[in-house]
Amino acid sequence: MINQDTINKIMDTARIEEVVGDFVALKKRGTSLIGNCPFHNEKTPSFHVSVTKGIYKCFGCGKGGDSVHFVMDHEKYSYPEALKFLANKYNIEVEETVQSPQNIELQNARESLYIVSEFAANYFANELFTGEEGRAIGFSYFKERGFREDIVKKFQLGYSPDVWDALIQNAVAAGHKEEYLDKTGLAIRNDKGKVYDRFRGRVMFPIHNFTGRVIGFGGRTLKTDKNVPKYVNSPESDIYHKSSVLYGLFHAKKSIRDTNNCYLVEGYADVLAVHQAGIENVVASSGTSLTVEQIRMIGRFTENVTILYDGDAAGIKASLRGLDMILEEGLNVKVVSFPDGHDPDSYMHHMGAAAFKNYIENSRKDFILYKADILLKEAGNDPIKRAGIIKDIVESISKIPDDIKASIFIRECSGLLQIEERILLSELNKMRAAKFKKASNASQSYNQPLDGPPDKLFENPDPSIVVVANEESVDDDSIQEQEIVRLLLAFGHELVNWDKIDNMYIGSFIMQNLSDVTFQDALCKQVIDTYREEIENGHLPVANQFIKSEKREIADLAITLSTSPYMLSDNWYNKHKIYVRDETVNLKATILGGIYHLKKRKVDKMLLQLLQEIKTEEDPVNQEILMQRYSFIKGVEKEISKFLGSVILK
Repeated sequence: MINQDTINKIMDTARIEEVVGDFVALKKRGTSLIGNCPFHNEKTPSFHVSVTKGIYKCFGCGKGGDSVHFVMDHEKYSYPEALKFLANKYNIEVEETVQSPQNIELQNARESLYIVSEFAANYFANELFTGEEGRAIGFSYFKERGFREDIVKKFQLGYSPDVWDALIQNAVAAGHKEEYLDKTGLAIRNDKGKVYDRFRGRVMFPIHNFTGRVIGFGGRTLKTDKNVPKYVNSPESDIYHKSSVLYGLFHAKKSIRDTNNCYLVEGYADVLAVHQAGIENVVASSGTSLTVEQIRMIGRFTENVTILYDGDAAGIKASLRGLDMILEEGLNVKVVSFPDGHDPDSYMHHMGAAAFKNYIENSRKDFILYKADILLKEAGNDPIKRAGIIKDIVESISKIPDDIKASIFIRECSGLLQIEERILLSELNKMRAAKFKKASNASQSYNQPLDGPPDKLFENPDPSIVVVANEESVDDDSIQEQEIVRLLLAFGHELVNWDKIDNMYIGSFIMQNLSDVTFQDALCKQVIDTYREEIENGHLPVANQFIKSEKREIADLAITLSTSPYMLSDNWYNKHKIYVRDETVNLKATILGGIYHLKKRKVDKMLLQLLQEIKTEEDPVNQEILMQRYSFIKGVEKEISKFLGSVILK
């Protein structure tokens, strides 16, 4: 268990913009930073980071929290794991009340998979540099391929000896369990229960996750036997999901942000070669066809992707079919192809780092135009093939969500394809209409009409969605109760300086004026009860106490009420001379307004209940008592309404 002093040090040191910035490309907007949310798919940023409050909030999916909660949500870590991640980031020594024995996995099974994977990576790297077989075969291979030693070390490359259970024996001797070697795929268990190494006699490429932890491996054989697969990759595990991993992203993410571009290659060696050329913003799809998840990971850092293709014509044509997904995600795609017989790895070593870098920077072409050029050359003068190619290219353009970009490509392709622009636009509109119709049909099949009386159905511009009135909303005070909580979080620590009231904190003032009010919303009630208890104990709570609450639902409420997706532009006054009053200008009215709106809501409910009791009460004496009470509360309502500026109908 991590002691409280260490937790406090981590929380004080961790900066929300630095923690989130490792995973999301953030841009300045007003007093906040914004970016595309990493927790749901979006093309318009709704993810806000408040540096002053130390919190993040997505107004699209609702996720929010502090630095620890972000790491927990993003990496699927437990609370202690997230704290240790941040401690490692900021070089903070973690002090625990009970130290875990060295060389033994942590109790958490998921953490054990990370630990045994890191052990294997270190073992393979050590074998490469110090093992007799590793140096003679593995290190010689990388040297012959032209990779410098610093690149080999940077990517933790290694060698697995050609022995049935070399890794297993060393791991078990170091205190690791076969169970975790099996679960990570480092070991294979046969039908007879015997366990042996998966990666025997192979040079090893460790695969790192977003935060730099080893989660899997790729192993390349150096044998010429055709019955031995050239590459073997780790299977899926609790920590490795190949469809959502990009090889090299951990080393590339900062450079991708800085250059606002991501180079995408096919293999491990291509990533190493491009890095060696001094270009670090490069990733590979980790032994699998490019997936939507991988594209979206790139999209967190940049809108620009440059594909580095092998020179093989068949390979280029096959790859073209899969790149429409990138366009569909709203990214800009450029292509660099290499002369026949070369891939990024071979061309870099053939030309040298400087010439290679110059080549890819000057040979980029827009994907749509590149695709048209390649396919037209293949079709030649065959009119049938040309017609099919035109449809294929327009199909790609139809994937682009930005209408302006799509129209520009239509115009460019009109000249390249030698066909009128209006014909291409007509075909584009047909494809988009068909796509929209298909999506609408799918949507309607999931939106069945809701049962309910006709008077409860509202008109809706979307006929596929039926909205039903919520009867409970009439009696729901949650909006007013949440406003009180918001005021406490925002202004509770400020001193009252109003007429006849001095040297009192706004938090105490609000609590005194609501001592007779019972909160119905369960979360709001928890906050109010905690606030009241703290004041009674002589402490005035601050917003961070609730924002950093270990109760996630309380933290979520506090974050939601402390943030807003909107901010007032300076242009309202600077350009248009429109002055919009801020709620802090007349804080007294703001605070009293919140209190009285809640009280009026409660009073209205009391009046409604009394009217129902008067109607059902048959005893004249009791009825008179109820009438007097109703008259008194009605007077209270008038006073409240007078302050709020409401009109009461008599």
